[in-house]
Amino acid sequence: MRADSEVHSICDRYVDDFADADPVMATLLGITGRDDQLTDYSPAGYAARADLAHRAASAIASTTPDDDERIARAVFAERIGIEVELHDAGLRLGALNVIASPVQDVRMVFDVMASDTAEDWTMIGDRLAAVPKCLAGLRDSLLTAQQRGRGAAMRQVLETARQAETWAAGFFATFTAAAEHVPGAPDLARVASAADRAFGELAMFLRTELAPHAPRADAVGEDTYRLWSRYFTGTAVDPHAAYAWGWTELDRIHRELAAVAGRIAPGASIASAAAVLDADTDYHLHGRTALQAWLQETSDRALDALGGVHFEIPDELMALECRIAPPGGGVGAYYVGPSEDFRRPGRMWWSVEPRRELFLSWREISTVYHEGVPGHHLQVATAVREARSLNRFQRLLSFVDGHGEGWALYAERLMRELGFLDEDGALFGMLAEQLFRAARVVLDIGLHLELPIPSGTGFHEGERWTPDLGREFLLTRTLKDATTARDEIARYLGWPGQAAAYKLGEQAWLAAREDARLRAGASFDLKHFHTRALRLGGMGLDTLRTQLVLD
Repeated sequence: MRADSEVHSICDRYVDDFADADPVMATLLGITGRDDQLTDYSPAGYAARADLAHRAASAIASTTPDDDERIARAVFAERIGIEVELHDAGLRLGALNVIASPVQDVRMVFDVMASDTAEDWTMIGDRLAAVPKCLAGLRDSLLTAQQRGRGAAMRQVLETARQAETWAAGFFATFTAAAEHVPGAPDLARVASAADRAFGELAMFLRTELAPHAPRADAVGEDTYRLWSRYFTGTAVDPHAAYAWGWTELDRIHRELAAVAGRIAPGASIASAAAVLDADTDYHLHGRTALQAWLQETSDRALDALGGVHFEIPDELMALECRIAPPGGGVGAYYVGPSEDFRRPGRMWWSVEPRRELFLSWREISTVYHEGVPGHHLQVATAVREARSLNRFQRLLSFVDGHGEGWALYAERLMRELGFLDEDGALFGMLAEQLFRAARVVLDIGLHLELPIPSGTGFHEGERWTPDLGREFLLTRTLKDATTARDEIARYLGWPGQAAAYKLGEQAWLAAREDARLRAGASFDLKHFHTRALRLGGMGLDTLRTQLVLD
């Protein structure tokens, strides 16, 4: 990467400007230097970020890239271009959902902050002191978006209020209690209490001021769905074709899962085979401590087994922490990448129901590979480390769900190919997750476009999708429980296009590998393919297809 490159300079400068404009996301992405600040979520703050995106789009459009700059320009132009479209459509201002909106980010950012020294706790205290003003600005934006006809649907408003109430019940007071054991740390009781109250006030605002005027309809419609889908995939998805493909993929995986069920218990249905596995004490993990230990051991084994054999894994990437997430958010697992300097390692977080004590390893095994190695950790941390070949935007800000989540699903399938899921319980768990991801394609698109359920499916044929039908579908056509089904439907309805990006991205990765195999013939090397692909960093699926062919 040339030091005098105009394209790379524009990209690097944007990262600094973005971090200044969005300190919360900067911390979550591992960009240091603003950890004492919170993002301005007021209308003025959103306007400033929109202006930043417009200026960056104009700057990159005026460049003429050489070979060294070609990929960087393509990645940046595509990502910033769709960001401009979202701002111009008014979709950023009213951002509110149950999984990845400012409400969750302001709470979660404290999870990834250092807390070992008095200086660390001083930084935390400064950021905590900013929570009331930050959430007040967010309230202004949510009201403004609603007045402009771009407000969040009632379901998202009320579900987010429920989350905020959980955190208001003493999350920050509990979190800061650890500072009492650090010599020289400040007394944070006052600012913690104020932050707890601010979340309580936000919850009250959501219930009493925003919800009464929020749209009752959850579906965003085809035009908005197509825009969000492009954001999450980096390609123009035909939702009708993807919907039909989702049903086909669902049927394919169901047949394979049924065959494995028959091996687990002859003549068993998928549900009864799952019950057999659930009852098998060999898969039981009792308590969160046991779950966390098992996650860490499984992750460590994967790192040791894959490094140097199927992947190049530098020393910095060998540190991968597994943690249990604080309560209040949706149930599920997620990954947070390392900081630029790797002082903060990559981390997998497991979010579980508050009172749950029994965990089942067969249900979790493929998710470890999805979130960790060879999934998100290898992908995200590899890009962070590639300072010699990638600019900072490519390393830190170019994650695209179709590319990233698609890779993580590909990673689960790869671990099967490599023999890590040969045991029927583990394979059953992996296929159950694949079935669930295919169901996401059907539900995400079907719910937002309010499509009819096709004939021949055996499920409410001819009826149009509703949230209640979606929950019933997850409970009867996948192995998800009632709590997860409830959370998932709320997730799809508040995050249009994201859930479908997983399987669509996996499909793109499998096609890219097959294309590379055909072009290379007998000289195809899987390790080389993986190394080259990961070192490109994140990008949209259209850009990925182009670059893997050109390279």
